[in-house]
Amino acid sequence: MRFTPAFLDEIKARLPVSEVVRRRVQIKKAGREWKGLSPFSAEKSPSFFVNDQKQAWFDFSSGQNGNIFDFVMRTEGLSFPEAVERLAGDAGLSLPVESPESRQREQARASLTDVMELAAKFFEGELQSQRGAKARGYLADRGQSPGIQRQFRLGYSPNEKYALRDHLAAKGASAEMMCEAGLLVHGEDIPVPYDRFRDRVMFPICDRSGKVIAFGGRAMEKDVAAKYLNSPETPLFHKGAVLYNHHNARKAAHDRSAVIAVEGYVDVISMSAAGHPNVVAPLGTALTPDQCELLWKMAEEPILCFDGDKAGRKAAYRAIDTALPLIGPGKSLRFAFLPDGQDPDDLARSGGGEAVSEVLGAARPLVEVIWTRETETGAFDTPERRAALQRRLSEISREIRDETLRGFYREDFEQRIAALFGRPSGGGQRQGHGPARPFRQPQAAWSPLGRPAGRRGAFGKDAPRLGFAGAPLMSSASLSRSALFAPGRVTFAPREAAIFLLCLNHPELAARHAEEIAGLELSGRDMGRLRDLVLSEVANPGADGHALRQAIDDAGLSALLARVEETAGLASQWCVRGDAAENDAEAMLRQALALHRRGRALHKELKSAEIALGEDASEENQIRLNDIKAELAALEGREAVVDGFGASSGRDAGGL
Repeated sequence: MRFTPAFLDEIKARLPVSEVVRRRVQIKKAGREWKGLSPFSAEKSPSFFVNDQKQAWFDFSSGQNGNIFDFVMRTEGLSFPEAVERLAGDAGLSLPVESPESRQREQARASLTDVMELAAKFFEGELQSQRGAKARGYLADRGQSPGIQRQFRLGYSPNEKYALRDHLAAKGASAEMMCEAGLLVHGEDIPVPYDRFRDRVMFPICDRSGKVIAFGGRAMEKDVAAKYLNSPETPLFHKGAVLYNHHNARKAAHDRSAVIAVEGYVDVISMSAAGHPNVVAPLGTALTPDQCELLWKMAEEPILCFDGDKAGRKAAYRAIDTALPLIGPGKSLRFAFLPDGQDPDDLARSGGGEAVSEVLGAARPLVEVIWTRETETGAFDTPERRAALQRRLSEISREIRDETLRGFYREDFEQRIAALFGRPSGGGQRQGHGPARPFRQPQAAWSPLGRPAGRRGAFGKDAPRLGFAGAPLMSSASLSRSALFAPGRVTFAPREAAIFLLCLNHPELAARHAEEIAGLELSGRDMGRLRDLVLSEVANPGADGHALRQAIDDAGLSALLARVEETAGLASQWCVRGDAAENDAEAMLRQALALHRRGRALHKELKSAEIALGEDASEENQIRLNDIKAELAALEGREAVVDGFGASSGRDAGGL
C-alpha cells in the first residue's frame, strides 16, 4: 500500500518520538532532549538520544538514526507498511483506502499546492512592480527591509478583479482549482468568480514543511471592511491547526529551547528582524487547542506575548481557558505583557532586540496570571466575596486533567489565599505535593506600567463580570428559555441565528466585525455559505439589509434565512431588530460571538472528556466530564442581553 506524505506527517504530528521510543527504551529528560541506553548495542553510558522537535532519534553507539517508523521497523522487525499500520492505530487514525478516488484526491491536493505556489510568486512579482509601489512604501514605513520581504515572501495583490485569475489561467490552472484553493470568490449568485484578495499586502501562510497553503492580506485602504483577510478553509488549510511562520521558527525554537507566540503577521516579522526568529502567530483568532499542541512540540513553556492593554489581557485570559485542560508536566505557558499602547511590532522597531528580550525575560508563569485575573478587582472585603474567590480557584483547579499538577495548583492557590487574607495556610495539611513554595504578596490589580488595572472584561472566567454596555451580566428566565441562547429544534446552533439576523438588520456591524465572523466555526455548510455571502456583500460600500436579503434569495438560501428569522423571532429579542440602536445591537452581537466561541470550545472539550472516560473509567475522568456538562448547561442559560439596554430604541420596561 502506498501512504501519502500527508498521512505519514499526520501520524508523526500525533505521536512524539519520545512516546514511541519509551515503550522499548527507558529514557530520561536531558535538557531539550531525552537520553537512554542504546537498544541496538550493549553499553553502560547513554548514547541514545531522542528529539521531539526534530521528530527523530539518534544512536551514536551504532551510528543509526531515523524517525518513528524506522524505530519500530528496527526494534520490532516489521516492514514499513506494518510499522505504519501499527503507529496509525496508536495515533487513532484509520488506514487510507487505496482507490482511484483516493489517488485522485492526492493528485488534486498536490495540484492545489502547485497553484498556491504560483499565486505566491505572482504576488511577490507584483510587489516589485510599478503597481506595488504603495505597498513597498507601506512595508518600508513599517521597517520591513527588502531582505526581510524576500525572507517572508511578502507580496502584493493588485486592485483588479481578475488579475490573479487571468495570470493563473495562463499557467494552466482551472477556475475550479482556484476556487477550491480559496483564491477566488465564487457562488451561485456570482456568475464570474473574481479574485478574493485585491489591493492588499500579502503574507503567505505555510505548512510545517514550508509549502504555501493559504494567504493573509492586509488592506491598503483604511475604509475596507476587513483590515486583515485570510484564506477560507480549504483542503490544504485549516486555520485553527496552523501557526504563521511555524516552518521557520521550528529550528530556532529548538536551538533556543523557547518559542514565542504573538498576535499578528507584522509582529512576527518585526520580532524576527530584531533577532528573535523563534516566533509564531495564530491566524487572526484566539489560540486553539491544536495550536497549543504545536507550540508544546517546540518548547515546554511557550511565551505568549500580548499587548499590555485591556484587549491584550482579554486575549491572555482566553488563552488560559483554552490551555488549562491541556497542561501537564512539561506542558505549560508563560505570559509576557508589553507596555500599554505598544504591540510587539512597535517594541521591536523602537527598542530593538534588547527591548524585546527584556519584556520576554519578565514573562510570568501561568499560575501567576490566573491569580492576577481572579484578584484584579481587589474587592474581597466581605466573607461572601472571599468565598467566591476560593470557589472560582477551586473550579479552575478542577479543569486541570493531570492529577499531580492539579494538586500543586490547589496548594499554590491555598497559599496565595492565605497570604491575601492574612490567615495560616491550609496547604501544610495536604499530603504528597511537596514543600510549600514561596510567592509574592499579590497586588489587588496589575498593569504593565504599575498603574491599577480596570475590571475584567466580559470574557474573563467566572467573574465578577461586566457586559459590553457596562452593566452586570444577569441570567433572566425569559432568555434562559430563548431559542437564541438555548438548544432549539432547528439543525443549526440557535446563537448562529442571532448572529446572522443581527448582521442582516445591521450590515454595518457585519462589516465592522467581519474578521471575527469569518473565523466562526459554524454548524453546517449552509450556514457557512450564508456567512460567506453576507461578508462578501457587506464588503461593498453602501450595502444594506435589502441588498443582503436579495443576494440571499438569489443564492437559493431564502429557506435557510426563514429558519434563521423564525428561530430568532421565537425569543422576540428587540436587540436583533433593524430599529434597535446600533450600540445595543453591537453589544448583543459581541456577547453572542463570545458565547458562541465558548460553546464551541466546550463541546470540543466534552468530546475529548467522553473519549478519555471511555478509555479510562476513573473517578477523575467522570468528574471532568460532569464539570464540562455543568458548564455547558450554565452557558446555555446565560443572559446575553443586558437589562437596561435600549433606552434610545424606545423599548418598553417589560420588553424581556
